[in-house]
Amino acid sequence: MDLKQNIRSIPNWPIKGVIFRDLTTLMQDPNAFRYSCDILYDRYKDKNLDKMVGIDARGFVFGGVLAYRLGIGFVPVRKKGKLPHKTIEQSYSLEYGEGILEMHEDAVTPGEKVVIVDDLIATGGTAGATVKLVKQLGADLLECAFVVELPDLKGREQILGCPVFSITEFEGE
Repeated sequence: MDLKQNIRSIPNWPIKGVIFRDLTTLMQDPNAFRYSCDILYDRYKDKNLDKMVGIDARGFVFGGVLAYRLGIGFVPVRKKGKLPHKTIEQSYSLEYGEGILEMHEDAVTPGEKVVIVDDLIATGGTAGATVKLVKQLGADLLECAFVVELPDLKGREQILGCPVFSITEFEGE
């Protein structure tokens, strides 16, 4: 299945010059959504993971499905001010802004095997910040997984010391 056919491209959003890759259309298609989740499940089903770490907000969708299917815990990484307990935080830059991500300070523990998941990697700002949060807490980070990668934006360069997996990509598009 060519998942790119199920992803809506929105030019000049949220700012002029950006082509936003909208995965909500993929998630609305039961076959495309199942297919993408199955690929990720098959990749991690034999890795003995402890937790799936999902990045706010679409990473919650894929991460929640994977955690459920794998029978492991799910950890949300959220924008600043959204988590109720003690947190650690990490700033990041995007193609069109800046922000801060937070994670509960007890969300992962040293030695736990985790994977970070999100719908898409572009400039790598949020993923890079999440990698730093997970490593700060001492978890064993196996990989960062994405449904879509935009390689022209060089997001992998923001994710040092962590392998990156993506199902599909929009290169030069």
